[in-house]
Amino acid sequence: MLTLLDPSQADQAFPHISLALSEPDGLLAVGGCLSTQRIINAYRQGIFPWYSNEDPILWWSPDPRLVIFPDKLHISKSLQKTLRKQHFQISFDTAFFRVIQACAAPRSNEAGTWLTPEMQSAYIRLHQEGHAHSVECAWHDNKLVGGLYGIAVGQVFFGESMFHRKTDASKVAFISLVQQLSHWSYHLIDCQVHTEHLVSLGAEEVTRSNFSSLLQQYYQRKPISTAWQI
Repeated sequence: MLTLLDPSQADQAFPHISLALSEPDGLLAVGGCLSTQRIINAYRQGIFPWYSNEDPILWWSPDPRLVIFPDKLHISKSLQKTLRKQHFQISFDTAFFRVIQACAAPRSNEAGTWLTPEMQSAYIRLHQEGHAHSVECAWHDNKLVGGLYGIAVGQVFFGESMFHRKTDASKVAFISLVQQLSHWSYHLIDCQVHTEHLVSLGAEEVTRSNFSSLLQQYYQRKPISTAWQI
């Protein structure tokens, strides 16, 4: 049976992640709120919110979990060629609101979005409080053509969503992020669930219990930089 979280109790404990359902994979709890305290507490335990407009807030901890270790980043020859051309300009935390709006826009093969207005407001608040960060990928005319955002906790970055409007723009943003995180001594990047897009860049699946162990190892350690400026 799923745990029902009380919206008025942001510090209410989540159930242990081992109690997550196998179908749908990883569903752990329902309800609660999207306060900063609630969301950061969730990430520290390997839990994240994901739901549509028609649903209550749903909390997930899937098994297996897709992650990337910065030192295992894979850049194909074609992407190396793209990077050498330097068509894209990369920045961090200069347009968080625009990035999350672009990520929230329905995809060409989808009718809606999981990034509800409530979710967008929560992550914008997290950005304002220094927890959420964006990577922007701009074209030569300074037009935003790709990017991503996520949450930083200790030496772990939890990727949430990405978008692109030009070929390879999101991949270049992601590669730039991984390289910078490696420089800042981050050890783990959470990609949540399997996508071929991320696997092609070196992401791999680990068991939920292994992911939890990695979190406990790294989330309390401080990275070299918390300024998110390049």
